[in-house]
Amino acid sequence: MTKAELIKAVAESKAVPEGLSQKAVQAIIDETFEQLKKAIKKDERFSVPGFGIFNKKKRPARMGRNPATKEKIKIKAQTTVTFRPAQALKDYMGSGRK
Repeated sequence: MTKAELIKAVAESKAVPEGLSQKAVQAIIDETFEQLKKAIKKDERFSVPGFGIFNKKKRPARMGRNPATKEKIKIKAQTTVTFRPAQALKDYMGSGRK
């Protein structure tokens, strides 16, 4: 699903008040993701009950290898985001506990 498809689906949803434009829905979605990014950066975690948890993770520097030249290269330390799905999402997707 693309962002445009998400906006259209949310705008057409029965859960959204009638008359709310796609532009308004887009602003809400954009702000939701902006707040999610800020929360992960500040608190190192963002939890959505029934969906999952986003965590900030620090990866240490390490040695790697250039696949084209086989030359060893140093890969810098970096910060990334991980996602751990909630059990309810796993169950919905059909890969939960039996």
